[in-house]
Amino acid sequence: MEMMGPARLWLLGAWILASVHCQPFPAHGAKSPGAHQPPSHQLSEPAPAYHKVTPTITSFALRLYKRLAAGTPGNILFSPVSLSSMLALLSLGAQGDTSTQILEGLGFNLTETPAADVHRGFQSLLRTLDLPSPKLELKVGSSLFLDKRLKPLQHFLDSTKELYGAFAFSANFSDPATTWRQINEYVRKQTYGHVTDGLPQFSHDTLMVLLNYIFFKAKWKHPFDRYQTRKQESFSVDDRTSLRVPMMQQREMHRFLYDQEVACTVLQIEYSGNAWLLLVLPDPGRMRQVEAVSHKAAVDMNEKGTQAAAASGLLSQPPPLNATSAPHAHFNRPFLLLLWEVTTQSLLFLGKVVNPVAG
Repeated sequence: MEMMGPARLWLLGAWILASVHCQPFPAHGAKSPGAHQPPSHQLSEPAPAYHKVTPTITSFALRLYKRLAAGTPGNILFSPVSLSSMLALLSLGAQGDTSTQILEGLGFNLTETPAADVHRGFQSLLRTLDLPSPKLELKVGSSLFLDKRLKPLQHFLDSTKELYGAFAFSANFSDPATTWRQINEYVRKQTYGHVTDGLPQFSHDTLMVLLNYIFFKAKWKHPFDRYQTRKQESFSVDDRTSLRVPMMQQREMHRFLYDQEVACTVLQIEYSGNAWLLLVLPDPGRMRQVEAVSHKAAVDMNEKGTQAAAASGLLSQPPPLNATSAPHAHFNRPFLLLLWEVTTQSLLFLGKVVNPVAG
């Protein structure tokens, strides 16, 4: 496969093209090769609490993406897990109808899933994502910066810490410039230097800042050879604009699907940890059709893997494939990306790359 070069893709940054030998996705409803089927008599264990929130997070992310894409012609990248957990945390401090509106705005049916179950679902999700892994670095966190004039209820502080792992700090917003620098430095440290100056300037009227950050770093299951990277490949931003960018390339087995109805190519690339990346490449001129059906972040992608930060059956081993019949995917024009954590089936990042060198 070929994908963008040795380089970096700072979200609104850079990667791209892919020429890959691929393995088709199994047909809908088909069993994946080698997939283990549990005995029918075996009792299933209760589903983890995060199963009550992850589908809603994904639906919320797709709705939000459509809104953003309608008004943003350029690059888009955000973390659905980060954004939705921040809003759910905020609902803990709201009262009555406001709290309900926040959770319903995320897409939760509070008759089917009461607010208490929503919060426990987020607690389960965040704790699971925070479990140490030898092959994948993933850090999700929340913090509250409260003006010293505020006197929050202890119950609120206890709930945010217990359910969302959020720590509260006292801040002096009467000196907004100094506090802005202090909070940005905090964010920089929590994201290992990958998000800097990500906050807007504060005013003297600011009383609280609620932060949520996510950091992801993993190596490719099949790393790219940096010596195969092409330094100057063409990437078509639109009909009139073409750029020269570094392009990684690779010949490897990956799961692959071409959807004739939607007119797009879907490529799954696995990480060595419990995560994978979906790249969706619309046919030329079909980006809007694909988007119709389907906070600050940074992504750095190179031959070794992906590093990202922000303030099923498809995983079975594919059978051998005749190289002469293997399809190629060329990511040399705008495409979508979805970064998934496999255990929780949660969507960590969702975005669109239109201009790989734009900031």
